[in-house]
Amino acid sequence: MNGLVISGGRVVDPASGMDAIGDVAVVDGKIAAVGTDLGGAERVLDATGLVVAPGFIDLHAHGQSVPADRMQAFDGVTTTLDLEAGVLPVASWYERQARKGRVLNYGGAANWAFARIGAMTGSNAESSLEAFGNAMRDRRWIENVATDAEVAGILERLSRGLDEGGIGIGILNAYAPGAGVQELTAVCQLAAVKDVPTFTHVAFMSRIDPESAAEAYVRLIGYAGATGAHMHICHFNSSSKTDVERCRVLIAKAQAQGLPITVEAYPYGTGSTVLAAAFFSDPEFVERNGTGYDSVQRVTDGHRFRDREELLKAQAEEPSSLVLWHILDTENNAHHRDLLDMSVLYPGGAIASDAMPWTLPDGSTYTGNAWPLPDDATSHPRSAGCFTKFIREWVRERKTVSLLEGVRKCALIPAEILSQSTPAMRAKGRLAKGADADIVVFDYEKLSDRATFTAMNRPSEGVRHLIVSGQPLISDGILDVAARPGRPVRRPVARG
Repeated sequence: MNGLVISGGRVVDPASGMDAIGDVAVVDGKIAAVGTDLGGAERVLDATGLVVAPGFIDLHAHGQSVPADRMQAFDGVTTTLDLEAGVLPVASWYERQARKGRVLNYGGAANWAFARIGAMTGSNAESSLEAFGNAMRDRRWIENVATDAEVAGILERLSRGLDEGGIGIGILNAYAPGAGVQELTAVCQLAAVKDVPTFTHVAFMSRIDPESAAEAYVRLIGYAGATGAHMHICHFNSSSKTDVERCRVLIAKAQAQGLPITVEAYPYGTGSTVLAAAFFSDPEFVERNGTGYDSVQRVTDGHRFRDREELLKAQAEEPSSLVLWHILDTENNAHHRDLLDMSVLYPGGAIASDAMPWTLPDGSTYTGNAWPLPDDATSHPRSAGCFTKFIREWVRERKTVSLLEGVRKCALIPAEILSQSTPAMRAKGRLAKGADADIVVFDYEKLSDRATFTAMNRPSEGVRHLIVSGQPLISDGILDVAARPGRPVRRPVARG
C-alpha cells in the first residue's frame, strides 16, 4: 500500500465506538482503511503504546495565524475555527489565509459585530482584534438599537458573508448589548433560511436580575423556538459565571423539547477578552458579577486593576489590550469546581478553547514565524493547553468520562454540530475510510497541558505525531516548521 500506515496503536474512534489496537492507513490526504495487518506502505509509523484518534476540532479559536496554529497543534488540534466572533468580509479573509499558508485547517463564521459596525458607523475596516478595540471608541454600534435601514445593512452584510462561504453567523451579543430583539430575531431568521448555525456570546452574564445570565439564556432559547435557528452557546462556563447550575437547567429543558441548541465550554475558570468590552464599564460591575476590579488582569504585564476609574482610563487609552477575567476560583473553592464541571461535562457539549491571539508587550498581535514563540509572547493558557488539560484532568486523572467519550467531546461532537450546514465537516472528527486524514497520536500517560498564568506560552506535551490533511506536521514530538498543510473549511460559495 502506498502512503502512510499508523501501526499498532490504540485506535479510539467515537463515531464507530472503536477502542482497540489497530492500524490506520492514509493515502492522498484521506483515511484509506482502519483495521489490522493493513500491509506495507511508503512509510510506517509505529504507534505501539500510543493512542490514535481523530484530530481535535476547535470551534472557538481567535488566534487564526501560524503561531497560534502551532501552539494548538501541540494541543492535538487539527482544525481551528473562529465561529463566535467570525470574520468579515468573509471572501477576502479566506483568500488572505490561503496566500499566507496555514498550519492547521481553518475557517470562520460571518461576523455580526462587524456587520453592525459597518452598518451603524460607516467603518469599512476588516475584522481583527485591533479593529475591534478601535471600533469601541464609537459606542453607537454598542449601545444603540439599530434603525430599520441599519438592520437591512446588517442583514445584507451577513447574507453576503454566508454566500461567500461563512460557516454560520457569529453573534457577539454581550459586546453590543444595545442590539434590539427585533434585530436579533431577523439575524436568526436569516440563519434559519440559510440553514446555518449561530454562534452566540449571550447578551448578559450577571448573577442578578435584570440583565442576568438566566435572562440571556431565556432569550437565546426564545430565538431558537421562534425562528428555528440552530443556536450554539459559546463558552457556557464563562457566560454563566457563578450561575451555571440555573442556566444548565434552562438549556437542558429546551433541548429536551427538541429545540436546536448546542453547547461548548473550556476547562478553565478564568476568561479573557479585550479591555474595551462593554461589561467592564458597567457602573454596577462588582455587584452584578460578584468580583472586584482586581479580577481583571492585563495579559501583557499581569497588572490587576484597582478600581473603576483606573479601568475606564485604560479602556480609553488601550481598548484592544487583552485581559484575563478571573471568575471561578477552581483552586480553592469546591463549589466553583463543581460549577466548572457542570459546563465542561455537559452532556453532548463540545470542548472549545476560546483561544486568544498571542500578543507582545507593546500590545501588538504576534504573527511572526519564530518557533518556539518569543519568550515575551502572552495569551491565555487555554490558547496552548485546552484539550490536553481536559484529557489529562477530566479523563485520565479524575476519570469523569472515558477516553472514548473525551475524544468524542474534542473531535466528533464539534464536527457533528457543523455537519448539517458545512459538508466539509462530515469527513472530520472520525477515523473511517474516506474521512479526512486529520489524526492525533499521543502518549496517554504523558499528555498534559504545560501553560500556566505565569508561563502562558509553553506548548503542551504528549502529542507524538499530528497529521493534518494527510501530511505529517508533528513527528516524534518535533514540529515541521516549514509545513503548511492547513486547508480551508468553508461552506459552498454561492454562484452569482
